[in-house]
Amino acid sequence: MRLMPFLLLAAPAFADPPSLSLPLDCEIGTTCFIEDYFDHAPDPGVQRDFACGFNSRDGHRGTDIAVLGFDAVGRAPVLAAAPGTVLRTRDGMADDRLMRGVTKENACGNAVLLDHGDGWQTLYCHMARDSVAVRPGETLSRGALLGTVGLSGQTTHPHLHLSLTRNGAAVDPFRPEATGTCGPPGGPTLWQSPPPYTPTQMVTAGFSDRVPGLDAIADGSARLPIGAPDQPLVVYTLIGQAEHGDLLILSASGPDGAILDRSMIVKAPQRAVSRAFGRRAPPGGWPSGDYTGEATLTRAGKVIAHRFAHVSMP
Repeated sequence: MRLMPFLLLAAPAFADPPSLSLPLDCEIGTTCFIEDYFDHAPDPGVQRDFACGFNSRDGHRGTDIAVLGFDAVGRAPVLAAAPGTVLRTRDGMADDRLMRGVTKENACGNAVLLDHGDGWQTLYCHMARDSVAVRPGETLSRGALLGTVGLSGQTTHPHLHLSLTRNGAAVDPFRPEATGTCGPPGGPTLWQSPPPYTPTQMVTAGFSDRVPGLDAIADGSARLPIGAPDQPLVVYTLIGQAEHGDLLILSASGPDGAILDRSMIVKAPQRAVSRAFGRRAPPGGWPSGDYTGEATLTRAGKVIAHRFAHVSMP
């Protein structure tokens, strides 16, 4: 199959917009969560989600639904959010968190583009290699299997990026009538059952060789691209809008298995809070290979934020 860039096709004026169901077979707060919302801030360098929170990325034009483990790659089903016809597909790109060979043209990774009539389209990105289960021209019902979640394209962790467009213009299903503005949640939506919203955001997570300060986390200088076998390994995270009673879990594993696991309770509402936990190097140093860290934030037993961290030992 020839791999082609995705083009957003113009269509006639619309009648009724599609009503969307969750496009990933998972349970919000248990096996997945919404990581990034549509960015409604008009100015570059600033991000605002539909509720005027910071749960977005600059220029982000979709909804990212992340799963909580790499073991979901190739397993968690991606589903059609509304009835439609398959326009384009791409398959065969590797599931590679290092994003080797990724360009602007294939940043969406393995994907499916559906047409819902009257100018409405949905695009499903970052699916697993060789998992795309539909062909152009097929007519699908809501919930039809499109493929499985993966790591293809411009991503370092397994998630599904869903974008919605009307006549080529991006639309946020959480705020369809007022794209480019934000306001209190609870307004008109295109979701059949709107996923729960929280303003809390996990800005980043990473590995360092020390407990880093807030400035070092914010400017990226805390992050270790390559570890030193004789130095400590510390997992850190930065969280925005944490609330009293939130539970943060920091963990890490390497070639020989788990190396740390620490739970911490947030004691008071905080606009920005950083936390870190680590271990000294064992006798003889850390084994060579790849190390994965995780930061998971829960509230009342539900996952509301999560990030992976990666570092390699020579």
